[in-house]
Amino acid sequence: MSQRSDLRRRRATLEDEWSRWVPQLKQPATVRRSGGQTLRPEVTESWARSLSSVDPQKDSAPALDERSVAERWAASPLRRPLDDLSDELHSIADDAGFVTAVTDASGTILWTRGGQTMRRRAERVNFAPGGRWDEPAMGTNALSLALRTDRPSTVFSAEHLVSALHGWVCYCAPVHAPDGRVLGVLDLSTTWDRSHPLAMSTVRTLVSAIEGRLRTEAPVQPAADAVPVRLRCLGAESVDRAGTPLLLRPRQLEILTLLALEPDGFTPERLREALYGDRPVTASTFKAEISHLRRALDGGIAPRRYTLTAPVTCDAVDVLRALERGDISTALRHYRGPLLPRSEAPGIVEWRAQLEVAVREAVLAGTDPGHALRYGERAPYDAEVHEHALRLLAPHDLRRPIAVGRLSTALRD
Repeated sequence: MSQRSDLRRRRATLEDEWSRWVPQLKQPATVRRSGGQTLRPEVTESWARSLSSVDPQKDSAPALDERSVAERWAASPLRRPLDDLSDELHSIADDAGFVTAVTDASGTILWTRGGQTMRRRAERVNFAPGGRWDEPAMGTNALSLALRTDRPSTVFSAEHLVSALHGWVCYCAPVHAPDGRVLGVLDLSTTWDRSHPLAMSTVRTLVSAIEGRLRTEAPVQPAADAVPVRLRCLGAESVDRAGTPLLLRPRQLEILTLLALEPDGFTPERLREALYGDRPVTASTFKAEISHLRRALDGGIAPRRYTLTAPVTCDAVDVLRALERGDISTALRHYRGPLLPRSEAPGIVEWRAQLEVAVREAVLAGTDPGHALRYGERAPYDAEVHEHALRLLAPHDLRRPIAVGRLSTALRD
């Protein structure tokens, strides 16, 4: 039997599994496919996670605006290595009928190459710069799996949650910075009938080439024995090093928080906008705040492109990492309130909303009444959260009166 026939048969089997399982929101722990194989656990687990936020019938990925994409790509550490390899990647994409894409660590596509026909097909589903392909945005796909597992990933046809992607096969691998951080994902995608066993080895080879270039350009890292700065910015505001408080003005605290939340850093123009918005602030005032913070961190901010070079731990970052792992208990332990509640800096306001929504949605999507009760302590007027807690609590659970009282207060006010 030809390879194409095998692929067609595999695709038909996956379509059957998808149509039987996804609409019913069931996990087929023992469902069998042709040849006695089962659906891969990482695929079904991703389906289960994704269905709370992704409609399987959506037709394309959500997108960032062009300005944000351009800023991210201009600031990305992947830009120079990709420029060096651009001709090679373009040649691979053209010769094999693929689209090549690179994302940032959030799963947003920043760069693509490919022939005109394949690019047009990809653009129909917004597999293009600005398209968001993380799991909460686009469900099960190779990009989202590679980011979640930090491993190379392949997703074929109806293994994708979104039916508009059933005509595709995608091969991905994460790209790491010299310090081990995931910077993004390199992807090769094509139609399902062009699936090839050597595609993944090509992806791995390209990622190795990119990471090699990153190592040769790596900046000097902080000393291994440097004492981390501890930043607490959720519900309260404090900064210390080994228990000794660092005296920072509110603006410097905002800068430190933004740099901790965005490890790839800021151009001076973007950081200034995140701090002041449209307010008329002199360059000297802005630079003075940076200089003071740099001195407080013993020089731990890189010049020109502002990034942290000193070790900093941050409770807001702890929340985000916990949510990425699906660890709601840890996220709630760290989430003690809004991000820098007194700040009106545009960048902080934006991150504050993102964190609040992310934590709340994780609680509402969860099945642990304890999570809903704990979050409800900090959201006394959120009737939906209290109703969710009541739905999850057993009829004779002694904690029900707590949820009833909170719901009554929320509805009354």
